[in-house]
Amino acid sequence: MALRSETPPPPADHVPEAPPASAQPTTAQLKAEIDSGRTGDKIPAQDPGLSPLGTDDEAAGRPSTASQVALARDQETRPRRLRAAKMRTGHGANQWVMPGYYGVIAAAALAVGLLVWFLR
Repeated sequence: MALRSETPPPPADHVPEAPPASAQPTTAQLKAEIDSGRTGDKIPAQDPGLSPLGTDDEAAGRPSTASQVALARDQETRPRRLRAAKMRTGHGANQWVMPGYYGVIAAAALAVGLLVWFLR
């Protein structure tokens, strides 16, 4: 009998590292930034894609230039973007939002229940 493991098999268990800064960045480096979790969009994990990032542009005859990729890498790794991504997960400064939402729903249900009870 095989033991069940929550750890995915290779290569899915490989956590990619963020690539170093480069004067001539490529779309592969941008994808590695995203896969490493440095952009704040996802947890660090290998993410195989059907077609690599930038393939559509190349197929259209307009491949991304190094300056466009550098701008995209800069925009994706901005500290403000990382803070916003952290706040969306509920673990940042806005962790009170969901309990507050549930409280408002419970208070509205209680108010409707009391109104029905008093009007009978």
